[in-house]
Amino acid sequence: MSQFFDLFHFLRPLWLIAVPVVLILWWMVRPHKTAGQSNESGIAPHLAAALRVGKVDERRILPIDGVALTAVLIAIAVAGPAWTRVPNPLIADTAPLVVALKVTPSMQGTDLAPSRADRARFKILDLIAERAGARTALVAYAGTAHRVAPLTEDPNILRPLLESLTPDAMPVDGENAPAALDIAASILSDADTPGAILFVLDDLGPTAVEAFNAPDLPPVLFLIAAPDSVTLPQLDRIDGATIVRISPDDHDIHQIERRVRAAYAAALAGDERLRWEDRGWWLAWPAALLILLWFRRGWTMRWVWIIVLASAFAPSGARADGWVDWFFTPDQQGQIALNRKEYARAGEVFADPYLNGYAKYKAGQYEEAATVFAGIATAEAAFGEGMAHMKSRGYRPAIAAFEKALERQPDFPEAQHNLEVARYTLDYIEDAREQSDTGEDSGIGADDVVFDNDEARGATTQVEAPSEDAAPLTADQWISSIDTNMTQFLRSRFLMDNAGDNQ
Repeated sequence: MSQFFDLFHFLRPLWLIAVPVVLILWWMVRPHKTAGQSNESGIAPHLAAALRVGKVDERRILPIDGVALTAVLIAIAVAGPAWTRVPNPLIADTAPLVVALKVTPSMQGTDLAPSRADRARFKILDLIAERAGARTALVAYAGTAHRVAPLTEDPNILRPLLESLTPDAMPVDGENAPAALDIAASILSDADTPGAILFVLDDLGPTAVEAFNAPDLPPVLFLIAAPDSVTLPQLDRIDGATIVRISPDDHDIHQIERRVRAAYAAALAGDERLRWEDRGWWLAWPAALLILLWFRRGWTMRWVWIIVLASAFAPSGARADGWVDWFFTPDQQGQIALNRKEYARAGEVFADPYLNGYAKYKAGQYEEAATVFAGIATAEAAFGEGMAHMKSRGYRPAIAAFEKALERQPDFPEAQHNLEVARYTLDYIEDAREQSDTGEDSGIGADDVVFDNDEARGATTQVEAPSEDAAPLTADQWISSIDTNMTQFLRSRFLMDNAGDNQ
């Protein structure tokens, strides 16, 4: 909540001048009852009421009150309240998350059924499902820390790896959380959007606290895979740490996801390249409900129709076709179509050039999108032009577009990364074409063609499998062999990581 008040501001604050103007007009128009109005003639109130012709309007809330409140809401909405940034639609719009899982014998404890490790795996898989479409990476640590899986949106990649992470897969016993923190931070540093780190553990050594208090770290969360009776006072010494305990329901998952989203929004708020998101449309709903009161008998204000008719015949800008124009601007119609994933329709109605180009990009109309982005003189538009050319395999114009984006905004890491990718791809394609033209891809020159079959290549061969004492594996044996092989594979890979670090 404090973050909301820190970031809240108005995009068009001059419109707030209309608020006191509306209030002054409301005070002037609204009838006021004087203190002595009922007995000015000296007649008793009950006799005055009997002699009075017609009814006296004794309503506490008058039509002018609803009109004034509606006008105030509209004025605030037009002023553009904002407290979040609009993420770049061409870059991932969800925060990446790196999960660091502690894989030690203590995690095999059964005081948290079925075990601490199993419950941790279940929660990680639930979290991945909750973050459908978001990227998640996996790090495992014991005495050493290892990168298990890079950032990926596919839960099918992480599921078998998680199930195979047992203490047998870890080459060194111990608890080296700082090493896992370094790997997780390096993964996020290579991501194109800010993210967070989630440690899933049952304990943390006191010597690791200093590493977690280092400056410039991404937001770190801790999911405690242990019963409530297990306390971890060392976590209280970590500044800004979010501590979540495993719960039998999804409360812990929702709490982690809210914290990750908040960290993502806070990171975006500091990015001056992004536009602020106008939240004024939220006030349109209460204003519309108040307008409905004008249709109530005795509440219709005839002079309001003058404003309605004047606005109906007032000149307007670009409009889409149909009755929808009465209620939504072209950009609002385009956003509705975009939310429904009707990208082609959104590309037809968007008036904002950048959003129009983005809708065409999402619709697969890459050449049209590149043309639209080329007509916008911003770094983001040049980046979008390069992305559209990359999708249509136009690597040379993509390189030119990314270079243009960096000229307009030198501090643009996404454009720099994509520029390197485009250059590498173009070099690879051109080298492959040259080798194919000269025959160098097969290791021979174009004028030197040699065929041999010394190694029986291309010959039909048949391998007979031993049939003695052969019996099919049962389902349990088959699953066990897969798990064992994956665990052994991870252990071999982790040993190679250690060997490489020691060289």
